[in-house]
Amino acid sequence: MSYMMIMIFSLLVQIGTSTNNIPDDFIFNGYLNLDGTAELGSDGLFTLTNSSEIQSGHAFYNFPIHFKNSTNGSLTSFSTSFIFAIVPKTFSGHGLAFVISPTKELSEALPAQYLGLFNRENIGLRSNHLLAVELDTFQNAEFNDINDNHVGIDINSLNSIASAPAGYFADKSGAFNNLSLASGKPMQVWVEYDGIHRQLNVTLAPINVPKPKQPLLSLTQDLSPFLLDYMYVGFSSSTGQLSSSNYILGWSFKLDGQAPEIDLSRLPKLPRNRQQKQIKRILAIILPLISFLVLVVIIFGAFAMSRMKKIMEVLEDWEVQFGPHRFNYKDLFIATKGFKDKELLGRGGFGRVYHGVLPTSKIQVAVKRVSHDSRQGMREFVAEIATIGRLRHPNLVRLLGYCRRKQELFLVYDFMPNGSLEKYLYGQLKGTLNWKQRFKIIRDIASGLFYLHQQWVQVIIHRDIKASNILIDNEFNGRLGDFGLAKLCDHGIDPQTSHVAGTLGYIAPEMARTGKASTSTDLFAFGVFMLEVVCGRRPVEPRASPDEIILIDWVFECLERGNILEAIDQQLGAEYVVEEAELILKLGLLCSHTIAAARPSMSTVVQYLEGEAQLPAEDLIYIIKSRDFSEAPKEQALLSISIPPIAISEPFISQGR
Repeated sequence: MSYMMIMIFSLLVQIGTSTNNIPDDFIFNGYLNLDGTAELGSDGLFTLTNSSEIQSGHAFYNFPIHFKNSTNGSLTSFSTSFIFAIVPKTFSGHGLAFVISPTKELSEALPAQYLGLFNRENIGLRSNHLLAVELDTFQNAEFNDINDNHVGIDINSLNSIASAPAGYFADKSGAFNNLSLASGKPMQVWVEYDGIHRQLNVTLAPINVPKPKQPLLSLTQDLSPFLLDYMYVGFSSSTGQLSSSNYILGWSFKLDGQAPEIDLSRLPKLPRNRQQKQIKRILAIILPLISFLVLVVIIFGAFAMSRMKKIMEVLEDWEVQFGPHRFNYKDLFIATKGFKDKELLGRGGFGRVYHGVLPTSKIQVAVKRVSHDSRQGMREFVAEIATIGRLRHPNLVRLLGYCRRKQELFLVYDFMPNGSLEKYLYGQLKGTLNWKQRFKIIRDIASGLFYLHQQWVQVIIHRDIKASNILIDNEFNGRLGDFGLAKLCDHGIDPQTSHVAGTLGYIAPEMARTGKASTSTDLFAFGVFMLEVVCGRRPVEPRASPDEIILIDWVFECLERGNILEAIDQQLGAEYVVEEAELILKLGLLCSHTIAAARPSMSTVVQYLEGEAQLPAEDLIYIIKSRDFSEAPKEQALLSISIPPIAISEPFISQGR
């Protein structure tokens, strides 16, 4: 990738001089080093990336900046401001970033989600010595992005250590105003680091709004260990399959002081503004034709909609028996305000979930929108839903009924105002659960699962027990949701196709091999869930140390070292009941045993949790340690523990129901 050295006409020249005569402050002037798609127009419009796909562009101030104090090595305060615009081609691409880098050479970096900053080998390495403020317009699960329109602070990685939705706080009211980074409108960013207080502030606002007093992001962090003495400042941007034209309209920088203001009256014009007159002429010609076509479409659309509505309202003969469980689509449409995104509660493995208020009864409900692509399986699907709708237990989320619209199903549940357990373990409410609440939630879910497995007239296999499927009601009781849906969705799958339902980390070994679910595979997932609640971490942590990646293995190692309580969530401190904690950890290991026959039944689990039975001491430790049953014959190992083995018969297997 070739480099070009370009002299940019000074807009407002202000040059400071450091001890070695290298300029350390400027207003969009001096020498810039460009590569990739970065280019400068004759009118001063600075383009980082154009609408080309899977490309990246870089622009760095050609001189290194002396960032560190030569006496004590601390990072000097700095301030920068720039004006940018992101104009999407159709949908927005990946965005851009202000960068402080030890080198101008980033040719090895990848485009798309890597923003032209890193590649697969060096991302996350401390040796990168790279600081970036990203303006990200693409949500990437790999880097735990909060949404597709956010500002983040990155150090050596694209997993932001601080991020927030794009917007600004009004000075007078303090209200937060959302901004769309990819709106095509110019916006201004201020990035300021206070070397004395070791605080980095990032502020965003439209160019017609003065700099807000309250920053969007504020990070208290000593950046000295991450940056070198001399660093380069500039910008990086990239495109993927989706592309945007990313522009820098103005830029100023100041070391150990406030960056000079940018003269807004001298900003270059964006390309779309130049084309506005031409677009108006084109619209004047084609607008009458479009109006006529729209009128024709409306007439035929109204006719088609009236026919479709009649079809939608007709019940098929086989649905009559399920009448009491069937909701009217119109009622659900009104209840969820047309399934608007603002009513969205979350996304699950089977579809989106919306909050709604039924128009007649004013009852709050949760509506799950499930796609189902098998015409032959629809009748069986609805029959299963009607069966589940008859289940009644205080620790199950009640299924109120369904609505069928073409090949879509809408499942209506009781609304749980406190949301899922996942946000209390890992989300915005992390650390708020005390031991008493955690222990009660575990017992609640055990009671609900016991009901599904052994107390209902049919065996109901959940197949996807995890924190996000545990909901919390008004009285902070744990309720098990989504029971039976993994099994139901298999109606639409070719019987010859191998399909394993569930979530990584919760899937029992035998289910991974055969694809068949049973009460025993539910027990495995419940065991992992118990460990998850007590330890406060996910079943699989890819970024943990090698011996702590798999939760089950880590707890087992703690048991072998004779200190199983080492696995307790550090958020609890010492505020937990030792006996209860040991019970949950050991019972979790037993339920998640690699051998299905070694797992207890749910009735036995409930007895242990309610104190009606005691876990065997030495025998239990032996059976847990015999993870592969290679130390003793299977029969001998099972006889040494007073837990009846689980007999897995055809009615217990999901494909036989």
